[in-house]
Amino acid sequence: MKPLRIVSVVSILLFVVSQQSNAQSSADSAAIRATALDYIEGWYEGNSERMERALHPELAKRIVNSNPNGRNSLGQQGALTLINSTKSGGGKNTPAADQRKDIKILDIFGNTASVRVDASSWVDYMHVAKWNGRWVIVNVLWELRPQ
Repeated sequence: MKPLRIVSVVSILLFVVSQQSNAQSSADSAAIRATALDYIEGWYEGNSERMERALHPELAKRIVNSNPNGRNSLGQQGALTLINSTKSGGGKNTPAADQRKDIKILDIFGNTASVRVDASSWVDYMHVAKWNGRWVIVNVLWELRPQ
């Protein structure tokens, strides 16, 4: 095969592979965003089905709390606690005008992603993973907004 043909064939193959990779990234980005929306909109709606769909069963949601004595403690919730809090309407008390749900995908690498969700009175940093073919939230580290 002539060198020009080899270069042409390799160029075409690289183009096809890059297009498939871009399509996969677009599909993954859309699915990750949908997962984050299920989480935050599910919270505001009191829709525990959406919340459950967004979470890995072994979710770890944590916050660093500052105690009056200056020491820190770690507050923790699991998936079941968050699902039950959603079911009991914990987020439905948030007025529609305050229901912030700004989602920013910070990074995607293979089957993992980092996502920031700016909500009404807090910010969540999430680790999301592709688990059995769908994106779910595995870890959340969150912080309350200053008053």
